[in-house]
Amino acid sequence: MRAMRAETFNGYKELKLVDLPKPAVTDGKVLLRMTAAGVTPLDHTILSGKFPHHLKAPLVLGNEGAGVVEEGGGTAFPAGSRVMFFGPYGAFEDGTYSEWLAVRKEDLCPIPDNIDDVSAAGIPVAYLTAQVALTRAGFRAGKTVLAPAIGGSIGNAVTQLARALGAKQAMSSTTNHAKAEQAKALGFNEVIDTSLEKLGDGVRRITGGYGADVVIDGIGGDVLSEALGALALEGSLTTLGYSASRTTTIDVTNLIVPQASIRGLNMFAQPQAVKTEAWNVIVPLLKSGAVKPIVAKTFPLAEAADALRYLVVGRPFGRVVLTI
Repeated sequence: MRAMRAETFNGYKELKLVDLPKPAVTDGKVLLRMTAAGVTPLDHTILSGKFPHHLKAPLVLGNEGAGVVEEGGGTAFPAGSRVMFFGPYGAFEDGTYSEWLAVRKEDLCPIPDNIDDVSAAGIPVAYLTAQVALTRAGFRAGKTVLAPAIGGSIGNAVTQLARALGAKQAMSSTTNHAKAEQAKALGFNEVIDTSLEKLGDGVRRITGGYGADVVIDGIGGDVLSEALGALALEGSLTTLGYSASRTTTIDVTNLIVPQASIRGLNMFAQPQAVKTEAWNVIVPLLKSGAVKPIVAKTFPLAEAADALRYLVVGRPFGRVVLTI
């Protein structure tokens, strides 16, 4: 089978198209014919040798995707079932940038009939992470939510989920005026254009000075620091990514004065019950159309390096997906 494999963790040039044996089905795993794979910032982090864990190369990248069950799914996932999934693939074992993959049964989720495989491939990481983060932050209807970067996977997923679940305000941001206009055209009416105003000023404008009860940040760097200053009384900020930077400087009074809190989220550490609970919220919203994954561009499997470069350098509005 064909797969795009990182021969070493040293940049785009190390991602090679290779021919590997088709994986065997073992107990607890389901053989999938892959149809699409989501491309994520984590893939780039790993390929660049910057993942904060020791990984072994060579490694097939990709930790989320969509496929068709070939064998081993039992009555829960009979042959021919369309499924999507997320897991330790592409980090701690070979991943989704391949024509076939053996996936743990508990990681699988049926794809709703109204969602195509390309869109489905970009759902698991963003929406599972977003929903778990909202739940851990104590989100409920009527709260105000901020998730920076409307064009990114986490910012968009959190904004959509929070809005669908009854947030008083579901806010996001962008540094790009064209993206702000694109977001507005797509119905995202509470997006702060930080080329025109500061993030905190935008939050206070939208909320009438109240602030954000919940901040979910996947950007890091200065954005995290600014978002912390936008918290409401007893608000909370969850940090779960660092696409801008791993380092930031915070003003501790932004925690002390509003008696706010900050916490981290590692999706690889979440128990299965937490992920199952999140899917139980997400899938009905996908079926109803209350949340809709946005795909910016697709690339064929052999162009995975170009897809990653487009994601990281091009910073598109929406997901980047490999078609297989």
